Amino acid sequence: MNVAFDTKNPANHPSGLIKIGAVARHFRISVDLLRLYEREGLIIPLRSPKNTRYFTQQDFSWIETVLRLVREARLNFAGIRHLLALLPCWQMKQCGHNKQTCPVMRDATAPCWMNRTCCNKASAQDCYFCPVYRSAPQCENLKALLASAAAV
Repeated sequence: MNVAFDTKNPANHPSGLIKIGAVARHFRISVDLLRLYEREGLIIPLRSPKNTRYFTQQDFSWIETVLRLVREARLNFAGIRHLLALLPCWQMKQCGHNKQTCPVMRDATAPCWMNRTCCNKASAQDCYFCPVYRSAPQCENLKALLASAAAV
């Protein structure tokens, strides 16, 4: 899932872009691991026209949460996607759906930002800026899971 931006027009992209290598060094992980998380739909990087991956400081809390879910809660990618699919996106976005009518709830294997039918998402950019994707690190269920994993 790519979110493209024009590097020559700073008004079209978030400020504080950080290349994927710097993000990997910050977390002491490999660039390949971040790419894997992207392929698995867990993180969404911004992309330059030359396809360079970028993140912002705002992405750091989500990357840290994903790393903790894998390391501390010992969840695999399918488990993380399933947990994220249970987020009540219809409440967070106030899109007019409910649990019964939400098109995402028909597939509990992936979060709403991987399912473009969610509220007529036309592009990955819509998903990058989606309030559900942005608020996932603050999800109480994920926090509780990590707290219980840390207590063990």
